[in-house]
Amino acid sequence: MKKAVSFLLALSSFFVGYSQTNLPKSTWRAALQRGEHELPFGLDINPKANGKYEVFVLNGSERLAMDEAYFEGDSLHIPMLIFDSDLVVKVSGNQMRGSWKKNRNGAWVSVLPFKADKGDVYLFAKTKPATTKNVTGKYATYFLRPQGKDSTFAVGILEQKGTKLAGTVLTPTGDYRYLAGDVVGDSLFMSCYDGSHAFLFRAAVASNGTIRGGVWSGIAGFQNFVSYRDEKAELPPPTALTYLKPGNETLEFTFPDTKGNMISSKDERFKGKVVVLQLSGSWCPNCMDETRFMVPWYQKNAKRGVEIVGLMFERSPEMKVSGPKIDFMAKRFGVPYPLLLAGTNDANAGKSLPALNKVAGYPTTIFIDKKGRVREIHTGFSGPGTGKYYDQFIEDFNALITKLLSE
Repeated sequence: MKKAVSFLLALSSFFVGYSQTNLPKSTWRAALQRGEHELPFGLDINPKANGKYEVFVLNGSERLAMDEAYFEGDSLHIPMLIFDSDLVVKVSGNQMRGSWKKNRNGAWVSVLPFKADKGDVYLFAKTKPATTKNVTGKYATYFLRPQGKDSTFAVGILEQKGTKLAGTVLTPTGDYRYLAGDVVGDSLFMSCYDGSHAFLFRAAVASNGTIRGGVWSGIAGFQNFVSYRDEKAELPPPTALTYLKPGNETLEFTFPDTKGNMISSKDERFKGKVVVLQLSGSWCPNCMDETRFMVPWYQKNAKRGVEIVGLMFERSPEMKVSGPKIDFMAKRFGVPYPLLLAGTNDANAGKSLPALNKVAGYPTTIFIDKKGRVREIHTGFSGPGTGKYYDQFIEDFNALITKLLSE
């Protein structure tokens, strides 16, 4: 806690000094402060002709575009509007100091201290650290609940090159996207920031290869975890979590788009076509990854007789609150298919689609054949940060669509 207090005191004195309101093209090592620990990532900032800035977050190999950054008064705003997220900082020479804020339904609900220094983007080790460990491989991973009474199973994927570390964690409802870090001595460190999620992994590597440590998430989340090297570790089939209740073969829906038009599964546009339902949310990074895949795929394949419909489960059931977020998502990704407000992403989500046993996670992708029958329900999405698992998803997706079209 002392480190966080010291940071805030330094931040206060920084604000008293000079703050500039322009930036050259530059790269920064950024970090959020979670208690005693830094959660580092990179920032690449490029001035634009309109006086604003193009900003990319660097998570290992990922180069993630933020929304257009701008100065307001003496503060630089680096927003990720789709996640109601904003880095608000003051700039002085080679330093930035400020905070990460998140907004929910019109109110700022959480803040973490933020800092950035211009120059080399290293993560946890500024100089090349020494280590005799190599953690490359697949891991059976257990996130432990308080008092260790229960656990959640996941699969960890790590790739170490020298002392640099990249990887992700696969869960039944999605992945942890692009984690990156360092192996230092007998310890490993990884982090990721995407405007919505912020993850920090710190762990010790035992002589037998077992990894034990903690993961800090978001503003206040924390869990212990343990990972055992296991090349055969696998998640439950993604088609087993959500399914039709007995006696159902079809899945009917009628929901509004953001202009108030009611779109129904019985509409003429869907008759005799293969339909893909994307259960999604504008708040969901894994859903964004799936949308990045869906949009160009649909543009290339729609003429084959396929329709995609996004069923959006938002934090608010009110169109005046959730509609602008859905519209912003559609604009950001150039979504050419309908996005409908279907419900809220809480325990009541399943009530919107009563033929389902439950909505287990986001995204959930439902495949419907030309006769209107549900043929497969896939929970979660293995995004591009998962490597071969992403490639396998694309292969399986295309194979299933081709099969349904041929029937």
